[in-house]
Amino acid sequence: MLENEEIVAEFKKCRSDPTYFLCKYIMVTHPVRGLVNFELYPFQKRIVSNLVTNRFNILRKFRQAGCTTIASAWALWTAVFQKHKTIVIISKGDVESTEVLERIKLMYDSLPEWLKPGIIEDNKHTLKLKTSSTIRSRASGKQSGRSLAGSILIIDEAAFIDNIESIWAAVYPIISTGGKAFVLSTVNGIGNWFYDTYTRALEGESSFNAIDIVWREHPEYERNDSYEFLYKEMLERSPPSDIDQWEKTTRSNMPRKQWLQEYECDFLGTGDTYFDGEVLTEIKENVQEEYGIKYNNKMRVWKDPEPFYEYLIAADVALGRGRDYSAFHIFNMYNGEQVAEFYSNKTPINEFAEIIAYEARLYNTAHVISERNTIGNNLIDWLFNVLEYDNLWLDETNTIGFQTTAKNRDVLLADLEEALRTGFLKINSERTVNELFMFIVSEGGKAQAERGKFDDLVISLALAVHAYKSILDTTPIEHMDKAGMREKTILPGIIASQRGKPNKLGMTKEDYKWLMS
Repeated sequence: MLENEEIVAEFKKCRSDPTYFLCKYIMVTHPVRGLVNFELYPFQKRIVSNLVTNRFNILRKFRQAGCTTIASAWALWTAVFQKHKTIVIISKGDVESTEVLERIKLMYDSLPEWLKPGIIEDNKHTLKLKTSSTIRSRASGKQSGRSLAGSILIIDEAAFIDNIESIWAAVYPIISTGGKAFVLSTVNGIGNWFYDTYTRALEGESSFNAIDIVWREHPEYERNDSYEFLYKEMLERSPPSDIDQWEKTTRSNMPRKQWLQEYECDFLGTGDTYFDGEVLTEIKENVQEEYGIKYNNKMRVWKDPEPFYEYLIAADVALGRGRDYSAFHIFNMYNGEQVAEFYSNKTPINEFAEIIAYEARLYNTAHVISERNTIGNNLIDWLFNVLEYDNLWLDETNTIGFQTTAKNRDVLLADLEEALRTGFLKINSERTVNELFMFIVSEGGKAQAERGKFDDLVISLALAVHAYKSILDTTPIEHMDKAGMREKTILPGIIASQRGKPNKLGMTKEDYKWLMS
């Protein structure tokens, strides 16, 4: 039993060193070993050190890393040793928020009496100590931030909280004048607030300090010579657990996508993205970062028109009032390469039509396809009747434009997915790829843009694939260059889809080749 002087010295040491306090006095429930001392591993000590030295921290974590436990213990340390602090913990749901506070109460109950300041209030969502410091644990909700003034904010599993943007917007003014924030989560794809905030922190574009941990740092997941005693204990369990087989066993027991999300912390391979993350990652690695610009940076140009090529423009139109975007792609129909891209939410329909008509004439009287739903008809009317541009794509009824329905929209997107997966197109725009990453399957099963994001480049890209394939089915296209008129190779995806397939005139590509030879 400690003497008074020892207690005072120990109290001061705990107050000045949260890592010491956590390791020596915090008790946690281990999934296998039961109630044990929270002896921090080196990567966990690094997290605590970052919490002490930085006001705003964002942590990308792997599953079962003990990070929520660290956040809970840090909240308790603050409430025990600092006066008049309010720590707000926001979790995804009520079950999670209740569990976090129960975890903190267990930690408090396990402290020696001389470390317990005493409790003033104790209920399902609040623990207030006699230091006048309070821990409040709440489920995420539209009013969670506004109703809770706190000096420290902890957001657990932020990537899975639907209204995280509004919560952060509400609580930031409260903590901006001296408060702290700790945001932690496993990954859930890109295009969400957690991804944006984490990547901006890595690039030094925000006040957040990015904390990165990897599963191989966890001694219970990969062998570490300093923890041989642990591996001996693991082998003595019933059933025994072999540290050298952990990765193989764990990976075999879950889908690859789950492994990427929960352990590899891979943003690009996770989330409910419509298009395969690996395919998009490969496409992104080959985008072209150098391009020319036109129309006040609304249009990016990778290649100017060349005289012996045919081109395709695929457009998705918006009102141009600062909401959805008007977008179009220009593709070289010889090799499937994206040569230009337009993207603007402040371009009126008439001006958008003028730009399309100008660029279409510039690109060798390019084929032009647009939706004819709602305002798409206005765009078509401007192009055909006002600007007298007539190389407009016709559907099977010889009507200008593509009429999108719920049924053919699914087919349109499936064709785009196949085109991307098989290399049918060469995408040069990182902006286009990023939008593809943020195109998800909703809980209701609909393919759409992530909430707060846009899909105009995706839809116009899908229209490009549809028109591209239908034109190849019905139109002979010469693939020759000017120097010696040497025949070039068509993309494998185009060859596979066209060889031996008759068009509406009953002729195959081989027929055309014979006719034109």
